[in-house]
Amino acid sequence: MSVAGSASSATRSSKVVIIVLASCGIAVSLMQTLVVPLLPEFPHLLHTTAANAGWLVTAPLVAGAVCAPVTGRLGDMYGKRRMLLLSLATMAVGSAIGAVSDDFTAVLVGRLLQGAAVGVVPLGISIMRDELPEERVGSGVALMSATLGIGGAVGLPITGVVAQELNWHWLFAGAMVFALVEIALILWVVPESSLRTGGKFDFVGAVGLSAALTCLLLAISKGNEWGWSSALVLGLLAGAVVVLLLWGAYELRTAAPLVDLRVSARPTVLLTNIASVLVGIAMFTGFLVGSQLLQAPPETGYGYGLSLVVAGLVLLPIGAAMGLFSPVSARISRRYGPRTTLILGACVLALGNLGGSLLHDPLSVVVVNLTIASIGGALAYGALPALIMRSVPTTETAAANALNSLARSIGTSGCSAIVVALTTGSLVHVAGGTYPSINAYSWVFVVAGGAGLVAALIAAATPAPPRYEAVTHRVAFAVGGSR
Repeated sequence: MSVAGSASSATRSSKVVIIVLASCGIAVSLMQTLVVPLLPEFPHLLHTTAANAGWLVTAPLVAGAVCAPVTGRLGDMYGKRRMLLLSLATMAVGSAIGAVSDDFTAVLVGRLLQGAAVGVVPLGISIMRDELPEERVGSGVALMSATLGIGGAVGLPITGVVAQELNWHWLFAGAMVFALVEIALILWVVPESSLRTGGKFDFVGAVGLSAALTCLLLAISKGNEWGWSSALVLGLLAGAVVVLLLWGAYELRTAAPLVDLRVSARPTVLLTNIASVLVGIAMFTGFLVGSQLLQAPPETGYGYGLSLVVAGLVLLPIGAAMGLFSPVSARISRRYGPRTTLILGACVLALGNLGGSLLHDPLSVVVVNLTIASIGGALAYGALPALIMRSVPTTETAAANALNSLARSIGTSGCSAIVVALTTGSLVHVAGGTYPSINAYSWVFVVAGGAGLVAALIAAATPAPPRYEAVTHRVAFAVGGSR
């Protein structure tokens, strides 16, 4: 075969790998919002309380935050594709449990397992860095990162259609089939990276980080329900601080830490991760409240009384915008650098959210504001892993991306807590029901817009990363996965 033919084959193969990995990212990010529109129905469907039903959203966020750095480190040590397959298998098992269960506890376990698969996204980003030709890495990483938002947006109309036309169990059954198909595609298309860090897995570090994150995210997510000044919430926050300090001291002393804090403390990495928390808050707001705004009755002063299905379809531009603008993020980063892209994305996020806080009518304006925010999310999410990968050695890519994914997970969990706290703090009673007031939603968007602005300022203060050289020896691989 000619050199040109080999190059063309490699290009086609790299495109297929990007598509398959991105579809895996969409699969796991769908789990974030899979049940959000059905939350008002779950107390009746599962014979539980509204507070317990809220755990069906909170639990997978916590599980994802805990599992992402662990699977990232294991991927660096034992193979990224191997951990990718394990994560998708975990999602398949959790989905199968939800598909056949009417018991709240069983469905909650299923949701935990679904959330644990969120490490697929940083693993996919790392595989792209290891295996793709240099010219394809930027666009592939931007698309993979944007799948966290694309899947979340697409999940809303899917949930509406399936829940209205079929039994809600089909949501979980469909997720199981999706995961199994992705496993088959990974085995067929995606090669295993030859890069390994080796060493011994830091079990103590994994347990310590899991305990600290669980305490922190539980307090953030349930603070409004349990009371921010309650002994339980204060105890969880204090426990998180103590455990994190002990964990940090241990990680600095161990030879093969779960998270290399010296690398993570570099200004570029640290500030990027802080900005990621704020970007997560700013981006996830529209996913959490968009459908609720559209379904609320007009008597609330802001609602449009749309059905679950119609509301989901109206919000489709959110997901479409993220998909369309992820390659734009890559092009801007390639020309001006990912820091510039992050600043731009965070500013656009702020613009969309602040617009949402001021303008609630007509419907087209609401959709435009939410879409603007999603465009900002696509730009910012595409830039975050690019900044991280320029700042860490190749052998630490998966762990570093997993830590960045953790930062975004903390942001989305924090967003959930903020939304719950604000929307339950100011209520109106209309049309025989109780709904958040228009002021409550305005403040939700103000906080999200402020998070975007602060993220932009942090990005502007972030020093340019000392770019590590990408892997120079790249061998063309066939679609079958041989290299």
